[in-house]
Amino acid sequence: MKSKMLLTHEFVEYISEQLRDKTIYVSMAYATVAHKCCCGCGNEVVTPLSPTDWKLTFDGESISLHPSIGNWSFPCQSHYWIKHNRVKWSLRWSQEEIRDGRVHDSFAKRMHYDSVHAATAYGTGSNDEESQEGKPKESLWKKLKKWLS
Repeated sequence: MKSKMLLTHEFVEYISEQLRDKTIYVSMAYATVAHKCCCGCGNEVVTPLSPTDWKLTFDGESISLHPSIGNWSFPCQSHYWIKHNRVKWSLRWSQEEIRDGRVHDSFAKRMHYDSVHAATAYGTGSNDEESQEGKPKESLWKKLKKWLS
C-alpha cells in the first residue's frame, strides 16, 4: 500500500489548464474540484460537486472529498480518499465492483433527479417552505392539536 500523501488546496474561480502535482483546485462557482491523479500518472481528475456526485468539506484548514475517487477509466485505476488534504489509498476494485458501483451511481442519480422533478412539478420543492402569506407552514403537531380541540 502506498504511503499517505499531503496535498495543498486552492480555491479558484476557474480551473487552470495546467494543474500542479499535489494541488487540489476547488471552484465553488462551477461546483467542481480538479487535481492530477495522486498515483503520479499525470491524468487530470475532475470531481463535480452535487447531491449525487462528490461532496466537499472545508474545515477552515483542509478539505475532504466524499466518496472516494476511483479512477476506473484511467489505465492506473487508482482508488483513494482525500481526507483533510491527505490521500488515503484504498483497495483496487474488480471489474464487477466497478460495474456495480456505476449501476448504483446511475440509480442514485435517477432517484434524486426524479424526486426533484416531481417536487417541482407538484409545487412541493424546497423553496415552498413558506405559505403564500410569507408565514412558515403550520406544523403537523399544531394541526393535530387544532383538530383535537
